[in-house]
Amino acid sequence: MTSRPTSPRQPRAPRSPLLFVVAALACAAALGWTSWAFVRTSTGQFADAAAWREAGVSSPDLPLPFLQVLDPLPAVSLVIAAGSLLFVVLVRRRYAAASVAVGVILASTLTTQPLKTGVSARPDRGIDTLAFNSLPSGHTTLAASAVAAVFLVVPPRRRPFVAALGGAYSIAAGAATYLNLWHRPADVVAALLVVGTWTLVGGLIVLRTGNGWNRWQGFGAGWMSSRVWLALCWVLGLGGLAVSAVLYFSVQAIGPAPVPGTARLPLFFWSGLALIVGTGFSLSAAAGWLFASQAVLVRPGRR
Repeated sequence: MTSRPTSPRQPRAPRSPLLFVVAALACAAALGWTSWAFVRTSTGQFADAAAWREAGVSSPDLPLPFLQVLDPLPAVSLVIAAGSLLFVVLVRRRYAAASVAVGVILASTLTTQPLKTGVSARPDRGIDTLAFNSLPSGHTTLAASAVAAVFLVVPPRRRPFVAALGGAYSIAAGAATYLNLWHRPADVVAALLVVGTWTLVGGLIVLRTGNGWNRWQGFGAGWMSSRVWLALCWVLGLGGLAVSAVLYFSVQAIGPAPVPGTARLPLFFWSGLALIVGTGFSLSAAAGWLFASQAVLVRPGRR
């Protein structure tokens, strides 16, 4: 009995839009909580103001050239994103993916300003801090969204590495605004959550319009697709969040200084910095894992 030749079928992954929708809603909920906790409540305003003032005491000890190198990171990220998108359009001809990536940058940027001027208007809680609202950080949004655009258009085999590198880059850009006293730590965290939300929305579209190139051989097929990158992001992300929480509750146990920024130990400063690091790498790890699980898995040698 002879078997009939069968035509090769395109492998498909169990792509559930529910994962992206739930993740995007969770990211948006975290953004809403951050805005409420650090803008609307006196406790959050005090912690944010104390971290910002303590940064003014701690950051002058950093070498000035180091801070100057960090300043242009948002602009540099736009140049990198523009080059990547041009390559994708002109060489790879992935027009849909490039359009979605540009949309993520625009949506993130356009979301930031209304949140800063309207939705997250800062009420007066009697805290001695900046009189105006600066949440979310526009500089951080610009840098992180440009990195997210690159993450969206690269092949799946490179996304674990790009997630780790992009997370570190976004954190550096956000931390620079904090160390230079342009923003409070919650401003940076909110910006990362804005970009994270729109990146997940963009991913939902990209993975369903680029079935031909959103395929890979799984983790370990190359050094960029190693699990180590996402594992490192998880360790740094969850570790940063844990350190931030421990430092914050340590201050509460000791008793915070009556005036923000007058404590002998700058624990609020380090808690804020750890919160930025933890949020950035946790988002990178989650995005890297989610995109990897939703990309089409093919066997080695199959195209």
